[in-house]
Amino acid sequence: MSTIEAIRPEEIEKRSFEIIEETIKAQGIPVPFSSDEDNAAEGSCRAGDRVLCRKIVYRCIHTTADFDYASTLRFSDNSVDIIQRLLRDGADIVTDTNMALTGINKKKLETLGGRVYCFMADEDVAAEAKKRGVTRACVAMERAASLHKSNPDKSMILAIGNAPTALMSLHKMHSEGIFTPDFVIGVPVGFVNVVASKELIMSTDIPYIINEGNKGGSPVAAAIVNAVLYSL
Repeated sequence: MSTIEAIRPEEIEKRSFEIIEETIKAQGIPVPFSSDEDNAAEGSCRAGDRVLCRKIVYRCIHTTADFDYASTLRFSDNSVDIIQRLLRDGADIVTDTNMALTGINKKKLETLGGRVYCFMADEDVAAEAKKRGVTRACVAMERAASLHKSNPDKSMILAIGNAPTALMSLHKMHSEGIFTPDFVIGVPVGFVNVVASKELIMSTDIPYIINEGNKGGSPVAAAIVNAVLYSL
């Protein structure tokens, strides 16, 4: 039987991250700091700030209790530095679920000048999706494009944790020159078109943090945003 650990409530998260660190070191689990091991040893990281990269990986593991995120998270070049700068400068976030919207630290985001939006539950979005025979996620991404068009000087981050069709719609709009967000967090979970939709975004020049494979979810999308917010 496992032993109950006596710990103060305010120390639980800190202890969780210590356990994650201990497990990663004990099991030799690789963390995706750099594709170049020699450079990694010297402290460089293609994603940017390797300390923040580690915090993002660890927070995803903390959220899911799944150490696979140490090997499946994918970062485009300089992505960690880019998203940190965007959030610091007051970028808005559009997500594809109210669960992710709830999980993102809105108070911290608002102190930086940003807001988080989710259009998925809007009645007019549902009605239009039904009329056109498309998913609500597709229409929601079009609403994100309209929001960006109404204020093009305001940076926008998309945090997708559920709907692969959101990424597919985004890829189509980007390819047609209609809409390109400043950053994509692409971690939809599931089986139908999930892997392919992530690969579509990774084939573009849009900066991204994506979890390769079928795993992901709204809590993971929120965890990635919060890891960066807490670093500011």
